[in-house]
Amino acid sequence: MTSGAASSVSSGERLVADWSPTAGRVLLGLVLAWFGYHELIQPALWTGYVPVLASTSAAAVVLVLAHGWLLLVLAVALIAGIVPRLAGAIAALLLLQIVITLTVTAGLSDLTLRDVGVLGLAVCLTGRGTQHLTL
Repeated sequence: MTSGAASSVSSGERLVADWSPTAGRVLLGLVLAWFGYHELIQPALWTGYVPVLASTSAAAVVLVLAHGWLLLVLAVALIAGIVPRLAGAIAALLLLQIVITLTVTAGLSDLTLRDVGVLGLAVCLTGRGTQHLTL
């Protein structure tokens, strides 16, 4: 009995180990898609996060729109499994920029630390070579 239970546990652990990077990749893609969509739909709500520029400037709106498109492209790549390690690496760099900007402009906050967690997920995805559901 004990050996049967042990083998079912290890097959369950194997299943989780095999599929958790895929789940993380898809969930990160959904987070990026959510924020990218909102940056494209209402860029004026996000211009306050653009460093150095006035939140009412046209340049800030253009930067938010470009950022939103980049988030959406990365989201599609992650969800569809198109070069997931590269998409994860680019997402990690983008999230690092976000964390640094938030820390410099507003200090450490719950918002900043949430983004540190999302950054950690993106970094983890860059190290996993084989995943399920990739193109």
